[in-house]
Amino acid sequence: MCYSYFMRKRKQNTKDNLIPFEKSRKIIKLDKRGRESRLSAGAVLAALVAGVLALLCLGYCLTIYFFMGYGSRFFLIWGVMALGFGILSALFANPGWRERIPKIIKIGFWTCIVVGMVLLCIVEGLIFGSFGETAQPGADYMIVLGAQWKNHGPSYVLQKRLDAAVEYLRMNPDTVVIVSGGQGSNEPMTEAAGMAGYLENAGIEPERILQEDMSTNTSENLEFSAVFLDKAQDSVVIVTNNFHVYRALGIAQKKGYAKVEGLAAGSYPAMLPNNLLREFFGVVKDVCAGNMKL
Repeated sequence: MCYSYFMRKRKQNTKDNLIPFEKSRKIIKLDKRGRESRLSAGAVLAALVAGVLALLCLGYCLTIYFFMGYGSRFFLIWGVMALGFGILSALFANPGWRERIPKIIKIGFWTCIVVGMVLLCIVEGLIFGSFGETAQPGADYMIVLGAQWKNHGPSYVLQKRLDAAVEYLRMNPDTVVIVSGGQGSNEPMTEAAGMAGYLENAGIEPERILQEDMSTNTSENLEFSAVFLDKAQDSVVIVTNNFHVYRALGIAQKKGYAKVEGLAAGSYPAMLPNNLLREFFGVVKDVCAGNMKL
C-alpha cells in the first residue's frame, strides 16, 4: 500500500507535470508588481502635501480675483500652480502612473524644481534685504514710480508710494519730485497726471513737481525721468513699494544713476505673496535682458 502511494506521487511529479519555467516567471513578476503598487508612507504624505498646496494656491487665486482686486493678470499663475500641484498629488497617489513616465523626464523635472527653488530663495533674499530702505535727507531729486491709477484715484500700492513721497518732500523742501508713469489701457488718465494732482492736494507746491508721462514699465520710468536731471551728479531718491525697491535700484544703477537711494513704501500684506513671486520673475527677466545690476 505504501509502495503504491509512493509510485503515484512520483508519477504526479514528473517533468511533464511541472509548471513551465516561463509561466512561473510571469507569476513571480506579477506578484512583484503587485507589491510595488502598494503606496508607501512617503508617497501618501507627498500626495497629501501636494493636494493641500493645490487647494491653497487655488484659494489664493480666487481670493485675489473676487475680493482683492488686481492691476494685472499675473495672479492667474496661482491657478496654474494649483493645477500643477493637483497633477503631482495624483501621480504620488498612483504608482502605476509614475511608472509610465520615462526616467529622464523625472530626473529633468526634479532637477528644474531644485534649481528653481534655490534661485527663488536667493532672489527673494535679495528682495527682502531692501524692504526697509530709507533715504538720506537733502536729495536733489525724487522719482516716484508709477502704478495703476483707478477711476476713483490711486491704487493701494500707488497711494503708499505717494504718501511716503509726501512725507519726505515736506521734510526736504528743496527736493524736486518727478512723477513717472504713462497711461495704461485700463486707466482714465496718465499715472503722472494723477500723481501730480495727489501731491498738490497734499500741499506740495506745483513748481516742485515734474511729470514724465510716457513710460510703461520700471525701466522706462528711470530712463525717461533721466532727462530732467544729471545722473552722474544729482542725488536721487527712488520711491516705490518695499517688494519693488531692489529691482528699481538695480535698474537705476545699470542706467547710470551714480547717487541713487531707495525709499521703501508699504504694501498690501495679503497681496505680498503675489507681489513677491511677480518680482522674482521680474528680477530674473531684467538680469537676463541686461537691464539691471545684481
